[in-house]
Amino acid sequence: MAGRTQNQPVAIDARMLGREATGVATYARALEAALRLAQADLTRISDPSCSRPMGPATHPERWLRWISALVDRPRRLRRDGDALGAPDIFRLAQVHFDRHGTLLRLRSVEPAGIVFWTYPLPIRIEGWTNIYTVHDAIPLTHPALSEIEPGRHRRLLDALAASAQRLLTVSEAARADIIAALGCGPDLIRSCPPGLAVAGVSGRPDGRFAPGGYLLFVGSIEPRKNLLRLVEAHRRSGVSMPLVLVGPNGWRSSDIVPLLEAAPRVVRLPYADRQAVVDLMAHARALLLPSIVEGFGLPIVEAMQLGTPVLTSRGGATQEVGGDAVLLADAESADDLAAQIRRLATDDELAARLRNLGRDRASAYTPEAFADRLKAIQGELLTSPIR
Repeated sequence: MAGRTQNQPVAIDARMLGREATGVATYARALEAALRLAQADLTRISDPSCSRPMGPATHPERWLRWISALVDRPRRLRRDGDALGAPDIFRLAQVHFDRHGTLLRLRSVEPAGIVFWTYPLPIRIEGWTNIYTVHDAIPLTHPALSEIEPGRHRRLLDALAASAQRLLTVSEAARADIIAALGCGPDLIRSCPPGLAVAGVSGRPDGRFAPGGYLLFVGSIEPRKNLLRLVEAHRRSGVSMPLVLVGPNGWRSSDIVPLLEAAPRVVRLPYADRQAVVDLMAHARALLLPSIVEGFGLPIVEAMQLGTPVLTSRGGATQEVGGDAVLLADAESADDLAAQIRRLATDDELAARLRNLGRDRASAYTPEAFADRLKAIQGELLTSPIR
């Protein structure tokens, strides 16, 4: 049994910190903020190259990485200000896993602590408590809706499950899916929903849309977001409010975007900065998120914090996150979605009730609530052996 104390160092990987606000990047920033609330002394695990775009590597980079990964050997972490780091470790870890089927080992001469990896990275710090966030099991349960190759992903998750002190995920629904997909023991994985603080509204609503006079979707354009069915439901609803779609092109978006842009009363905004997204959400009549599957659904929390009514999918993580503070519909039924859109657009009493319920529900998803959940998990690990 390893001896550990409440004052042990805590670290977080910096791979996604500072990147564009994808769901994973938003989660990473929320995790860092909550850890700082729970633990004053927080170290980043850095890679000097991680500030570069994660696009395709050049041929020399690829060859050097493959040569470096030929031998399964540990890499030394070195202190650099408030960070511990080693060159190219995040990309190298992926190549190392492809070559050896094992996690890239890191070593530090500093006192052992807890490291929170914000994504299923094939990497570990020897002698430390390694905790990995697995956001969902979508590549395994819905492979047609994910760009991640399911076979490799399954091997990676199996390797993490065999090595980690804990796996974290973002909802009980995701936890159940991961346990079923991997067949791992239920004690290994904990549901630890994130918390965030939405930036304040600027007070300058977008002049193209009347406050309260439009419906909003926020997210990437990809098949699992169910946007073609949403657009059809919006048409069938007969409401005059435009449907505003905010978010970048994602996986297989080329099959979807032309149909979205040709739809009546649909406005596509491929890019909006963070403040503009918050303002659009705050002034929308409702947020619509009828995803086929989600691990969590950050826009639901953001909308509830802003007092914006939410319509989302019945069942799974989206219903879990929204509870009784959101309107639910069958994501596979355009008619059901249309009926609920019509209710949101025409029933002022319903909209007001959802606004109030949403603000109350959002208290479970603050940085402080997230910090409390993380502290409880850290407490559990004080008596757990290090693997």
